[in-house]
Amino acid sequence: MNLNQVKKLMDRKKNSSKGENGHALIIGGSEEYVTAVTLAGIAALRAGCDQVTIAAQDKVAWAINNYSLDLMTHKVRGAFSVKLAKEMVKFAEKFDCVLLGNGITRKADKFCNHFIKKSPRLKVVDADALKSMSFKDFTNCIITPHEKELELMLVNSGKEFLLPKLRSSNAKEKALILQGNLRYFLHNNNILCLKGPTDIILSRNKISLNRTGNQGMTKAGTGDILAGLAVGFLAMSGDMYKSAVAASYINGLAGDLELKKKGGYSFIASDLLEDFKTLLKFEKEGPKKEKHSVKKVAAPKSVEKAKSKPAPKKAAKKPAAKKPAAKKPAAKKPAAKKPAAKKKQSTKAKKPATKPKKKPTKKPAAKPKKKTAKKKSKR
Repeated sequence: MNLNQVKKLMDRKKNSSKGENGHALIIGGSEEYVTAVTLAGIAALRAGCDQVTIAAQDKVAWAINNYSLDLMTHKVRGAFSVKLAKEMVKFAEKFDCVLLGNGITRKADKFCNHFIKKSPRLKVVDADALKSMSFKDFTNCIITPHEKELELMLVNSGKEFLLPKLRSSNAKEKALILQGNLRYFLHNNNILCLKGPTDIILSRNKISLNRTGNQGMTKAGTGDILAGLAVGFLAMSGDMYKSAVAASYINGLAGDLELKKKGGYSFIASDLLEDFKTLLKFEKEGPKKEKHSVKKVAAPKSVEKAKSKPAPKKAAKKPAAKKPAAKKPAAKKPAAKKPAAKKKQSTKAKKPATKPKKKPTKKPAAKPKKKTAKKKSKR
């Protein structure tokens, strides 16, 4: 995955109108975690979707409205219950996709369980919405657990025997183990995006390893941003696998950019949202400036390889344009030398013409003087 591939997910029709490029619904938030859904909502807008609506409790929704002018809210009365889940299943039909779980807490386990099983919409499920679920409960979902959440889900699914193997294996081995043992989950049109030092993205027949990012990505809120990016890309494209890979790649790349700017791990999750502006500028301005941005960011090897491939193409084009310009002055130089040679010849021809005139005048004048001197001596 590279910026050019991300750009394809964000393409729009020239004649598109409001709402045609995606409308995402985010369900979550609580009095303890107000900003989790806020970060996710802004990230979804940065990913390019037209509209984001956050369904949250009254107090949480008003706080979100106060924080951002770009996010719409749907005020929910009461706690997240099964009754409310039935209403939200119908409400979600208006949207292209749904993000569930950010800041919702474990009090909403029954709500999440019912909604995930009953809603046919494309979904991104994150955080507390995963902790009580089994892998058999998901359809049409991108799930984004970290390692601890994955372990809980494996226990809920009766697959504890995989834990020792996973703890002692590297990223590639983990991917193969999970793909082989989660076939039912993956064949139900689901995608696994396992967060870690190397993100693992799995479908039933594809494996991607993303190595962008750094140790500073363990800060609170970075996972909410990743989930928001995923639902934003999904609302626009409808491609679950590409949306998960693009979200992981962009989130880590923004973290690398912040690490370079700050010179350390002092950046926070909301700083990543500002970096998305510069990343999107690189996409709009074209591949030339993408290369310069990669050099400044000092991205990991996996990112550098993806961006250094187009470099030789431009290096070959530039000398091709310069060679004809170099040949033209080469053709002019011989034309300038020829008249110069003619002038020299003309000057040389004049000099011998002047010399013979002077010689005859001097010699006859000198001869009579010598003869007179000899005559005097004889006398």
